[in-house]
Amino acid sequence: MAQFIVRRIIQLIPVLLGVSILVFSLMHITPGNPAHIIAGESAPEATVKQIEERLGLNDPLTVQYFRFVKNAVQLKFGNSWRTSLPVEKEIGSRFLVTLELAVYSTIFSVVLGLIAGIVSAVRQYSFSDISIMLVALFGLSMPNFWLGLMLMNWFAINLGWLPPSGWGSAKQLIMPVITLGTGGAAVIARMTRSSMLDVISQDYIRTARAKGVRERIVVYRHALKNALIPVVTVIGLQFGGLLSGAVLTESVFAINGMGKLIIDRIMARDFPVVQASILIISVIFVLVNLLVDISYRFLNKRVDLDS
Repeated sequence: MAQFIVRRIIQLIPVLLGVSILVFSLMHITPGNPAHIIAGESAPEATVKQIEERLGLNDPLTVQYFRFVKNAVQLKFGNSWRTSLPVEKEIGSRFLVTLELAVYSTIFSVVLGLIAGIVSAVRQYSFSDISIMLVALFGLSMPNFWLGLMLMNWFAINLGWLPPSGWGSAKQLIMPVITLGTGGAAVIARMTRSSMLDVISQDYIRTARAKGVRERIVVYRHALKNALIPVVTVIGLQFGGLLSGAVLTESVFAINGMGKLIIDRIMARDFPVVQASILIISVIFVLVNLLVDISYRFLNKRVDLDS
């Protein structure tokens, strides 16, 4: 186990280097001069040149990149070019909001998806199975922003039960969490059903039933535990996707999270904030995948992570 963790941490280095190169390159090839945006359209050229010199934009790209990597390794991301505030302060509160949204949405999708997938697998080809899979297909097909708007129109505008926007109170959590977690729940439900059906057809499940073991124990203790490995993989990917892909949901419900921050700062060419945000999300995504791989060993003792 220890060797596996060390090996994966070492593998993290080239991944993050690749991410840093990609982010750095994309920001610099995007049309628009940050100095012009900061100075304003009517600013004289001399002012623009001074800002470029102050921000180091006149340095060669290689020099700018290695300076960026050096600062990132030291966890020093500098100040925002737009607000002059430390990048850590700019990201801090926004990141906590997005992390909270992603965690709650993942919990919602896991609970709903597992229950739906288990019921669908145990009652294969029944009315319940067909209904659940149709609903899951609908959940996969509909865009998140459309679901968010429909929920807002029904529960906030027509019924007045929930606040239409914001983040913080229990009522403000409900619609964004459902909006962001529904698609994940549909994926988990379909994966759970497929994996459960593969396990239920195994000989040891038939043997347990032949011995008179109660159906609930057969399903939850024997079948579900062995069917969870592919499901856990999907859950890990879903969490990473929720963490980095909540832009539309945050925009619909006016939530000041990381997604909205990244979009706003890309438009403002605020390189330090964008680069730091994407690097943080990338690190968390890789660490979540590491935890998913480690969980395989606890779900199935036959999995050898050190091989």
